Amino acid sequence: MKILIIGSDGQLGTDCRQLLASEHTLITPTLEQLDFCRKSSIDAILSRDTPDVIINCAAYTAVDKCEQEKDLCMRINATGPGYLAHQAERIGARLIHISTDYVFSGLKPAPEAYIEEDAVQPLCEYGKTKLAGEEAIRSQCSNHLILRTAWLYSAHGPNFLKTMLRLTVQNPDRELKVVNDQYGSLTWSYTLARQIRRLLATDMKGTVHATSEGHSTWYTGACTFLETMGVPHKLRPCSTSDYPTPAQRPLNSILANTRLDEAGCSEFVSWQEDITAFVKTFKEKLLAEVSKE
Repeated sequence: MKILIIGSDGQLGTDCRQLLASEHTLITPTLEQLDFCRKSSIDAILSRDTPDVIINCAAYTAVDKCEQEKDLCMRINATGPGYLAHQAERIGARLIHISTDYVFSGLKPAPEAYIEEDAVQPLCEYGKTKLAGEEAIRSQCSNHLILRTAWLYSAHGPNFLKTMLRLTVQNPDRELKVVNDQYGSLTWSYTLARQIRRLLATDMKGTVHATSEGHSTWYTGACTFLETMGVPHKLRPCSTSDYPTPAQRPLNSILANTRLDEAGCSEFVSWQEDITAFVKTFKEKLLAEVSKE
């Protein structure tokens, strides 16, 4: 298949590019080559390359900045995906789009998980714009697959686990407070990329949840990661109210992979198992990066 990956230099895009390159013809424009917020730019590349599948990994994910940069957030998270959906329908391409747990309010009591059919109610601009992107895709592209994921990490680019490692290694005597009353599933982008590769061989459509199995808090997840890395730490649990942020975050981000499980095609394992594999693969690289900063 000919596959266009948008956001191919990000966490998930990088893993998709590496996993799919040997099996498919990939089109991986840079942000300079494809202005995601301009309809004419999307029209031009899709008309020229006519991919069979579009994988949209691009998003404005700076959750707190979204509260101040609402217009830019809307253009990247909703308007751009709407353009993609319109053109995908026109050329007969399948559109795989990455969405988020932030479309939910998080008011379900943990550890009860959200399923695909649950009512959405985003709390912040990021969640609202990602929901608007979902709605634009549903209304304009019949052959779409929306994958809601959460708490992504990888060896590429910034993420929560790498931030915890950097702060701990560079400030070994500093006590770091980490939120312990928000629940979710730390998800390795490589496993999500493997899931996408498997879904390419299916005709699954609609909205699907795609996260690691099980759940933790940010605090317990960070402790598990650092202990697996063999890095001593002084993390201390705190509440959301102790760590105020511009954007309101869902307290419960646990997603159930109901449709994947029912179809018997889930690639996901427990979040602890993936943390172990992630550290085994990238421990030296992660530590080397921190030492250079």
